[in-house]
Amino acid sequence: MVEPMKVTLCFKDVDFSSKVSEFVRISSKVDTSVDVVSGRYRVDGKSIMGIFSLDLSQPFTVEVNPIEKPFIEEIKKVFADNVVEEA
Repeated sequence: MVEPMKVTLCFKDVDFSSKVSEFVRISSKVDTSVDVVSGRYRVDGKSIMGIFSLDLSQPFTVEVNPIEKPFIEEIKKVFADNVVEEA
């Protein structure tokens, strides 16, 4: 089994709705699945409702297949101020 690429983000901003919309827009361009993991919860990174169901003020991890390296690089670039940890 191939290990997913991961990056951990945290949206501590008061108004993070625009960041979530941008994240979903970027995720929707990916052909493979994008998972967002927060604690024991795992949601579809292409689902705006799924992401809003999480506590985004706490760190959450984005996981994607390694063939989608450009996606992870774009996430790191667009959300550079929100990157907590890279894996």
